[in-house]
Parts: sequence; structure tokens; C-alpha cells
Amino acid sequence: MYQKRAFRLLFGLLLAPLTALAELAESSPSPLQNALQNLPTSCPAAPRTLDQAALDHLFELYRRHHFEPIWSSYAQVESLTGQLDALADDGLDPALYQPQRIRQVLLTAAPDPLHRLCGDIFASHAYLLALQHLSQGRLPQEQLEPVWHDPPTSETTSTQRLLQLAELGLANPEQAFAAARPALEQYHNLRRAYVTLRDAPPADWPYIPDGPTLRLGMSDPRVPLLRDRLAIEHYLEEGGPPLEGDQERYGAALVTALKRFQTHHSLQADGVLGPATLAALNATPADRLDQLRANLERFRWLADDIEADSLLVDIAGGRVIYFQDREARWEARAQVGSAARKTPSIKSTVNRLTLNPTWTVPPTIMREDKLPKIRQDIAYLQRHHLQVIDQSGRQLDPFSVDWNAPRGIMLRQAAGPSNPLGRVVLRFPNPFAVYLHDTPSQQLFARSPRAFSSGCVRVESVMELVELLLTDSERERVASLLESGKTAEFRLSRPKPILIAYWTAGADSSGQPFFRPDIYQRDPALIRALDKARAGH
Repeated sequence: MYQKRAFRLLFGLLLAPLTALAELAESSPSPLQNALQNLPTSCPAAPRTLDQAALDHLFELYRRHHFEPIWSSYAQVESLTGQLDALADDGLDPALYQPQRIRQVLLTAAPDPLHRLCGDIFASHAYLLALQHLSQGRLPQEQLEPVWHDPPTSETTSTQRLLQLAELGLANPEQAFAAARPALEQYHNLRRAYVTLRDAPPADWPYIPDGPTLRLGMSDPRVPLLRDRLAIEHYLEEGGPPLEGDQERYGAALVTALKRFQTHHSLQADGVLGPATLAALNATPADRLDQLRANLERFRWLADDIEADSLLVDIAGGRVIYFQDREARWEARAQVGSAARKTPSIKSTVNRLTLNPTWTVPPTIMREDKLPKIRQDIAYLQRHHLQVIDQSGRQLDPFSVDWNAPRGIMLRQAAGPSNPLGRVVLRFPNPFAVYLHDTPSQQLFARSPRAFSSGCVRVESVMELVELLLTDSERERVASLLESGKTAEFRLSRPKPILIAYWTAGADSSGQPFFRPDIYQRDPALIRALDKARAGH
């Protein structure tokens, strides 16, 4: 874990201005600098989290302060440790940052001069580590739920921002923690919901066993359990219509209550008790608390990627949101990739439109969907207006192709009402051939969850979004190109940042949580990783 002092000194020297280099060369190292350079020997009780990256951050922070102690007042120490304790409200474990130990070392006297210096180093390490976890996430996002970035993110930029945050709050750590915590309204709402649920009295939610799908008018011995479960969270209206005399009959009042529950959990609000709704009902308060904790981590990861003026695609929620000045100005339902063909997480920039697009069938869809149908009936091509073309774009006779082993061909569908891309495609750089687009499958927007596509994002009322992306002078030109029916590329004069991201829980402004189905089954792995990190500190 620990490398010798030469590397750390070189790191500091490379970052130092020339005047600081001269000073460093002429003066002998301070006691604190000596302690830093001789870790862990100088401070044998150094925490396990003090790895090489953390040492580099510490060295640079102290270099900026001439290798003198930083935590020089009781007020500073109390403010720092109070902020570390408050990280519990962010779903982080304060024990990782050892606030009690920092208090003990820095607020008690000892004859050994290294006692005070090591305490200062440990406090600075806890300070930097907490700011890093709040602003960038407790766990490495790229190893768990990576987001592809255009342009790529810079580790140097992250380090510089961390040190800027640290400098900001040395006199008042509360200020640094407030700046490090994501400024997103979504994060603060979710944090309130987490605290409320964590501090609520233990709940006893009845478990509802498996059974046949339950519909209006059916009788089932599970109905009383369902009634109790919906009443606990106030989905049954007080003063509503009386329950039916048959206590096992699934009547209208319960159907209405279940629809409310389904809406709140982003399920199909049909009042039918099927497997997905049953699973949501049987999630325990502890399950939901873990889900909120996992999504606090996701928002820490995503905080820097959600820009004030941008497009946000909420994969699990099946929504597209247009933000202006950090306010949601427009929102629409979206269809995203199925569990078998997931929509990837991407940060990029929408820079052009394809109007009246043709559709070239992607290789996976061609292999898995189209070829089996063509082999059964070659007339499938004509019915679906599919042309067979070679690599240079020349149209081929379908009967000249060996459909059992086709080579060097593509399928293309001309622009028109039945084209899967509809009237417009919103394009942005990415290596996945993913984009936002119109669709003739409008009926699927009424479903929930909406994971139907092969990875791209189908947007309801997409022309309203196009209008928002265009300037006044561009709208007339785009309308004319659309009306022509011909395929055209149109480059936007105002490119718009876009983030396609995944999260499964949120909260409204009052801190009331809402949940989404974990369509890609990512929550369990993230929760396990958070638990493992907590246990391993």
C-alpha cells in the first residue's frame, strides 16, 4: 500500500510552483512532512483506507499549507466530526471516517509530539475521503455501473475538484460538505426520504403468498392480507366506499387502492394482482431502505453529469426530461431497451437530427429477429418494406441471397409511416448505435414498465422535444424538410447535452419516496457492494 517517500515528494514537487521549489530545497522538512513521508512507520495506527491515492491527496493538501498542521482549533474539529457523523443521512457509514477517534486524538493531550501530528493527518484524510465519497460516490462507478462519456472524463479534473472543495471548507467544514454533496434536487429529496424511512418505527408489513392472478370480483383467501398491506401505507381511502361483505372478495375499493400502489411503484396501473405487483407489495421496509441507499449512491455518481440545461433519459422510469436552468421544463414517456437488450448509460451531446429516416436493421436484430422470419417466408421482406442491400448500398434481388448463410448484406426500410424510427431521430456520439427516435408503436407508451426496444430510446410526442431543441429560424426549415418526405440530416446550432442513466427510486419535494421496477436487476449487486464496503472498512 505504501510506497517510499521519493514518489510522494516527486508528486509534490511536480505540482509546486518554482518559488515553492526553491523554498523546499533550501529548508529542511517540517515534522509533519517527515511524518507524512514515513507513513505508516510514523503513525502505526493509520487507517486501512489510507492508500496511495489518498496519500497523494494528503501530500498535496499539506504542501499547499506549507506542511503545517491544519486542524488547529476545537471549533474546527467539532465541526468536522459533526459533519462526519451526519454522513449517516446520506446512506454512508460514519464509522469509516472515524469521527470518535479524531475527537479523541485531537482533543486530548499526549507527551508524544507525533500524537498530535498523526491526529492531524488522520483528520485530514477523513475530511478528504468524505468529500470524495460525497462528490464522486462511495464506490467506483466504472466497475459497477459504468457510463460511457463523450468526451472521456479526466481523473486529474476529479482530483483538482476534490482539493478545491477541501480548501473551501478548512475554516468551516460544513461549507465544504455542503458544496461536495450533490446540488441536485433529486438527491436532497431522496436523502430526506431515506432519513424518514430509517428513523420510522419498525413496520410490520404482512406477507402475501403466491397464488393465481387476482382480478376484480374474484374471491381469494389472500384478500384480507392485501387489504391490510394497502391500509398500512394509506392506499385505501378513509371514508371511501365500504368493503364488500365477503371479506375474501376482491372488490372495487381494493382495486382502486391497488391501482394507487401500482402507480406509485411505476407498475401497470390495472388493479390486477400479478407477479410484479406481488413482488413490490412484499418488499420489506428494510428492502426499500436499501433501495434508497443504493440510489443515493447513483445520484452521487451522476451529479456532475446532470447539467443545468440538458436532456435526461431515466431508463428504469421510462421517461425523457428536458431541463432548463435545472428545472424540468418538459417530460414525456419513453420506451427503453428490454432486459435482453439493455439501453446503455451514456453521457454525450445531441448534435443532429435525421428527418424522415430510413432504418438499417442492426446486426443483432437482423440475426435474431429478421432472419428466422425471412427463412420461413421470403414475402416477409415485401410486407415490411425491407430492401436487401450490399455493403456499398446497392439494392439486391432477395431471391439471389442464400438466407441460410447470408454474407455482406444489410436490410433497410425506407422512410414512411411504418418505419420503426418514425419521422425523426435525435443523434449523439456513442459507440452503441443508440439514439432517441419517434416510433409507430404509440400504444406501448401506455404500458409500464416500458422496456420494449432493442436498446434505443423511443420518445412519445417527440416532435415537441424537437421544437425545444430548435431555434426560431430553424423550425421553418425543419418543417419543410419533414414535409418533403425525403431523408435529410440537420445539424443543430445549439447542441444539447444528454445523459442516459439508471436509477430505481426517487422522492418528491416533500420527501415522499417512489420506486421503479429494477428492470435490469442492478440493485442487488450495488447493495451487496455497499454492504461489503461497509463491512470491510
